[in-house]
Amino acid sequence: ESPQYTVVHSESDFEVRFYRDSAWMTAPTDEISFEKATKVGFHRLFEFIEGANLNFSRLAMTKPVLTSIVPGGGPLGSSAFFVKFYLPVEFQADPPTPLPELNLEPDRWTGHCIAVRSFSGFARDSNIVKQAEKLALSLSRSSRWANSTNTGRSSGYAYSVAQYDSPFKLIGRVNEVWVDVNGSEEDGCK
Repeated sequence: ESPQYTVVHSESDFEVRFYRDSAWMTAPTDEISFEKATKVGFHRLFEFIEGANLNFSRLAMTKPVLTSIVPGGGPLGSSAFFVKFYLPVEFQADPPTPLPELNLEPDRWTGHCIAVRSFSGFARDSNIVKQAEKLALSLSRSSRWANSTNTGRSSGYAYSVAQYDSPFKLIGRVNEVWVDVNGSEEDGCK
């Protein structure tokens, strides 16, 4: 399963989607690298979906694994990272409570608009900033989307990296950089 969205605008190097209300489980980390934070956060979230919750419920794996980044929000001015799993539909309304030692937090999203740039290969510390910069440049060149980014949403994330594939998949990998943009579904996310 994946979060539900509608594509409201598409260009050659990015698209804008309206994501519906959804529930996620989040693992905040104090790691100083994207790769390490994603690995550590993923393992805590994986324990949760394998039954490390107060209901002992097993949850199906969903995609993508989303790592949200706040530059300068972490220890010693490093970035802060929040690794997220989308909760399966059957647990959207009432997610199981994670075991306290996992340090996980539920994250409820209200419907909002996200600009998305896809890229292949592995998402690494060495390439995610470049991909986010390419998305920002594309948005700034588009008269419709210039000055539309919205890092002031309640999350405050600068951008997120969505990874859709298992680390064991070596070719044909799909990743995305996401950034919130202003607007609503009704106005086409303008």
